[in-house]
Amino acid sequence: MEFKIYIVWFIFAAIFIVGEIFTAGFFLACFGIGAIIAGVLAMIGLNSVWQWAAFIVVSGILFAASRRFAEKFTKKQPPGIGADRFIGKEGIVLEDIDNAENTGSVRIDKEIWRADSESGKIIKKGKRIVVVRLDGTHVVAKPKEEVK
Repeated sequence: MEFKIYIVWFIFAAIFIVGEIFTAGFFLACFGIGAIIAGVLAMIGLNSVWQWAAFIVVSGILFAASRRFAEKFTKKQPPGIGADRFIGKEGIVLEDIDNAENTGSVRIDKEIWRADSESGKIIKKGKRIVVVRLDGTHVVAKPKEEVK
């Protein structure tokens, strides 16, 4: 039995396309289509240089086109999703924030959060704070006067 290189290209195409089923983003499909084109060129008798060139060029063009297509139709995640929406917001201290004693709570909008001080200094009840970041289920805050 004679070895046919186009069979290898079609096997690779099948592997890429089946692999695409288990991944997202049309990443492997580009290479599968490139392998199909290379297999067709092998069937009509073009040498391996043409096959590899077609595989690389077709796969590259499809990959670049699919990225542009995906960016155009994929919605950007809006800033401030979930708890991150509190970063930069002001709040008021409801219980003294003392990292050493592991105490402190703040109200931001209508929600109450456990709080830590960014600097480690005690922030007294009633002070205005600004949320710097989130650390697990705690907000990390600093007094509003320190914000520049």
